[in-house]
Amino acid sequence: MRVNAVSPGAIRTDTVFTHLGPDAFDGIGVIPTARAAEPTEIAEVILFLASPRSSYVTGATLAADGGATAI
Repeated sequence: MRVNAVSPGAIRTDTVFTHLGPDAFDGIGVIPTARAAEPTEIAEVILFLASPRSSYVTGATLAADGGATAI
């Protein structure tokens, strides 16, 4: 059995803009990529973990946060 997790950072969604406004990501330049992720970028990480390509990965938490945890 494999158990893994994805820890996403800021994600650009309509819901974020609806609730937080158009300046929701102002100041995000402090992370290495200087931008929020598109939902499809996080989906790609999840698809990798669900695929046979990650068959030897277990007990991991993948940070998909643009490098925020690296700084």
